[in-house]
Amino acid sequence: MAPDVPDVLRCTALDADALAIWVAACGMQLHWVAADAAIPGSYWGDDEAGLIANRLYIRPDTPVHSLLHELGHWLCMDAQRRATVHTNACGSDTEENAVCYLQALLAPTLPGYDRTRLFADMDAWGYHFIAGSAAAWFTGDSDDALGYLQTHGLVDAAGAYTGARRAH
Repeated sequence: MAPDVPDVLRCTALDADALAIWVAACGMQLHWVAADAAIPGSYWGDDEAGLIANRLYIRPDTPVHSLLHELGHWLCMDAQRRATVHTNACGSDTEENAVCYLQALLAPTLPGYDRTRLFADMDAWGYHFIAGSAAAWFTGDSDDALGYLQTHGLVDAAGAYTGARRAH
């Protein structure tokens, strides 16, 4: 890790078996790649998680928030995009916001992680929100994201994650 890269929680800090079970419960297969290997399907490269069809690729140094982000993209895609996605999620700006919102809903369900840590990691990594921080955006400026998730059945009327994937 370069000295100017923020200290965010990495996947190696989580229990690998629990992480694989959690990802599988969401409908995906988790694949670990060697620490020095390129991550298949990684849009940004380096240590960022990769996405190919229903496979989520990570390395030990992959940030947990990156894993959650790619998983969120996959959940927000319709079935056709999920089946064929390779590297680039190709979503709209509203979907991108919905993915960030969904990360915050998923974080407390991931063993060894929570929403407070997610928001700190997002801020440290450099997510840019007009509200000034990920937490401020989530609580005060994310109506479009919540609406997207509700429209597509990922979130119920009260704003709770339903455990579903987008159908169409």
